[in-house]
This record gives sequence, structure tokens and C-alpha cells, in this order.
Amino acid sequence: MLEVAKQAVEAAKRGGADYADARVVTAETESLTVRNQEMEGVDRSTSEGIGIRVLVNGYWGFAATARLEDADIARTAEQAVAIAKAASRLPREPVELSAVEPAVATWHGPMQEDPFTVSIEEKVALLMEASRRMQLVKGVAFAESSLDFWRDRVRFASSEGAAIDQTTVHSGGGIEATTVGEGELQRRSFPNSFRGHVAAAGWEHIARLGLLEEAERTATEAVELLQAKECPSEVTKLVIDSGQVELQIHESIGHAVELDRVLGMEESYAGSSFVRPDDRGKLRYASDLVSIMADATLKGGLGTFAYDHEGVPAQRVPIIVDGLFQDFISSRETAPVIGQTSSGAMRADGWQALPLIRMTNVSIEPREGTLAEIIGDTKDGIFMSTNSSWSIDDHRVNFQFGCEIAWRIKDGRLTEMYRNPNYTGITTEFWGSCDAVGGREDWMLWGTPNCGKGQPSQTARVGHGAAPARFRDVRVGVR
Repeated sequence: MLEVAKQAVEAAKRGGADYADARVVTAETESLTVRNQEMEGVDRSTSEGIGIRVLVNGYWGFAATARLEDADIARTAEQAVAIAKAASRLPREPVELSAVEPAVATWHGPMQEDPFTVSIEEKVALLMEASRRMQLVKGVAFAESSLDFWRDRVRFASSEGAAIDQTTVHSGGGIEATTVGEGELQRRSFPNSFRGHVAAAGWEHIARLGLLEEAERTATEAVELLQAKECPSEVTKLVIDSGQVELQIHESIGHAVELDRVLGMEESYAGSSFVRPDDRGKLRYASDLVSIMADATLKGGLGTFAYDHEGVPAQRVPIIVDGLFQDFISSRETAPVIGQTSSGAMRADGWQALPLIRMTNVSIEPREGTLAEIIGDTKDGIFMSTNSSWSIDDHRVNFQFGCEIAWRIKDGRLTEMYRNPNYTGITTEFWGSCDAVGGREDWMLWGTPNCGKGQPSQTARVGHGAAPARFRDVRVGVR
């Protein structure tokens, strides 16, 4: 299939392309869901095709096909060139690509046991038992358990001489208990909401999650939430667990530093960013405890790879260092606008889609202390855990996040439980109020499998390393 990608590049060059690249992608997915010990479904899919991207006189053209015969590849390459020529009528500056050394490489992400070879019987048995254990807790209305697996093999070739074959395997699972009573619905998830926790790993990741061991606790908290008080409205110290810090990073930092948003190329779908190109080295984004890295080399991250979908090698990019904004995540097209080379952040969600700037593993650097120690050091405040909802404006400034559960912190101890907790803030003020970031002990590399962007919309799987953190003077209340 790498030879097919090379063939497509040659066909595009013969058709008049100044630059061409091609991706042949084979994608496999499997998803299983059990609810109340009944099988909701086993969904499997396989997709294969080629996407051909070209530049003609500085204008992009793209075309894709699932047919990989010689004539179909030639026709698709010609179509991409024709689209690029038509695009030259648009009132915009021609594209210039930053330089990259063409790589010839093969790479496979980490995996000990292939999840696609594990029997359906074993997977279903795990989910059934997790559901059963949650249902043993009186008051649980729905006990859901799920598993999700992806394998993507991408063969990339370019007219500059790149020839790259790389494969990623992602595995995830989670449980969720739902209770209903007196017009109230409450839900508890483990190890995270929205179908759990996904990592760049094989079946061994599922075995480590502890879905069976945590089933009873998860269900018990869901039942207890029905009787809990609503989260009070006040301004207080807020401690959030690493899973919620993950989402906070994703929405208020990760998306805000995508250079296509900053340059106005993403405005019509998901908004732009308050960050400006000349903010590098000047903008006080957070307190000096906060350092954020975009690292595509982290083992186990959903944003980990050897080369992005432009053939740019994986990199570790400082985004925020000691609270000061440093750099964007970028592409070969956008980086020259600010006088740089690509950070290696271009990915597409399939052969049929154009690559976009996507987060890699955008993570907060650990500092000191466990979650227990941060709570122990808090005289009065609120601790919130596990995201349930999010909302942020189209400049990534004003946000509102809801969590599944909260507790009052009093004299360093968790006391009363609260339901429907919510907090709001302004991005730089919120991050500027951070006065504690947990250490390596409670730092976790989370997976976000549902990041949406682009027109037509694409869904990316990205990673975030996060530790629990504390913030001063935060407005909390009921979602």
C-alpha cells in the first residue's frame, strides 16, 4: 500500500501538481456496550482508501477514493489537481510550506496484546460482570459498561521523497451507573466519563483499568447522589481531579493554541482564539506553577505518533512555561506565517479527510503533592470530580464546566457530598489563580477520543497528561 501512495503522488505530479502527498489508510474499529447485563450491540467496521493532496501554484486541492485500482488512483489525482486549479480564483495568498526532511520509516505504537484478537466471549464476559456488580447496589436504574478499540495504519508518501508506514492501536473501556428518582437523574462514571479511558495500548490496558473492582463504589456514589444537596453557589477555592484538569486543558489551552484558529482559518465552525501571534513570550497565561507541553512522543498517549500526516516528525513543544505563553501547535502551512517550521500537529481522521492541526498530548507538567495532600492543605473549598458537561465561547475565554460529583472540603477533609456541581471562569484569570498542581504520583495520561473540529467535521483522539490542581476564588454553583 505504500507503493500505492507513491503511485498516487506520481500521478498528481504528471497532472501538474507542484507538490503532492498521499495517504493510504486502513482503519479498523470495534465497539461493545452492555446495559443491565444485556448486550446493546457489537459494532465492527473496516475502511480503506486513499486521500491525495496537492499544491498547484500555491493552492490546495484534495480528492479521495476507496477504489485503489490504477485507473481510479489516476482519476482521483487528476481531480485533486483540477480542484487546486479552481481554488486559484479564491482571494487569498498562495500557500508556502515550511521545510521538512523527507523521512523513510516504519513505526508501530506500543501494544502487548492485540485487542482485535481477544475473543468476543471474553470481552462480553467482562462487561456483563461489571454490569452485574453495579446492579447489586440497590437503586441503580442503568448499569452500563463499554469497550472501544481502534487500529489505524497510515502509509504516507510525498513528492519530496517521504515514505512512511505507521500503525497505532488504541483501546478503551469504562463503566457508568445511573440512578433516577423524584425528577432527578444522577450518574457516576469510572475511570472517566464518556465511555471511560482510552490509551495507545492493547488489551493489557483494559486489564489494568479495574472496571470490576470499582463497579460497586461507582454505583454506590450514583445512588448517594440522589440524596445529596445541590452544590452551593459561592466563590471559593476549587480542587479538581486530574480527569477534570484534562478537560480544562483541552478546552481552554489546547484549542486556543492551535495556529489555524489563531489565524482565523477555523472560525466558522468552532471559533477562533483570544491568543495572538505576537503573544509568544509575552502573554501571562497562568500562574508560575503551570507549565504545559504538547508532546507527541509520550508513550501511551492518543496524540503519540512517529510522524504527522504531513511527514513531520513527532516533537515536544513548550506551550506554557512557568505561566508564560511560549508557542503554538502548527502545520507546514501555518508555521511560516509566524516565521517558524511546523510543530508536527497535522492529522486527519481517515483517508477521506484533509489533515487539520490537532492536539498531540497537551499536558500539564507535574509539580508536588498528591490529591490527598492538596485537599489536606485546603481549609475550606469544594472538590469536584469527573466531567459531565462543558461550554466555552468561540474565543476560548469564558467557560462553564459541570462535574458528576463534589464534596465540601473543611479543615483538610472531604465532608458533605454535593450533586450537580458547576464552575465558571475566564481562561487567563482561572489559570492565573492556580496555587497547587499535583505531583507525579497522581499525574495520569488521559485519552480524549471525541475531539471535534473542521468542516466537514472530523473526530480526533488526543491525549492530555494531568494532575489534580487547586484554584483560588472560583465561582461554583449548580449546573
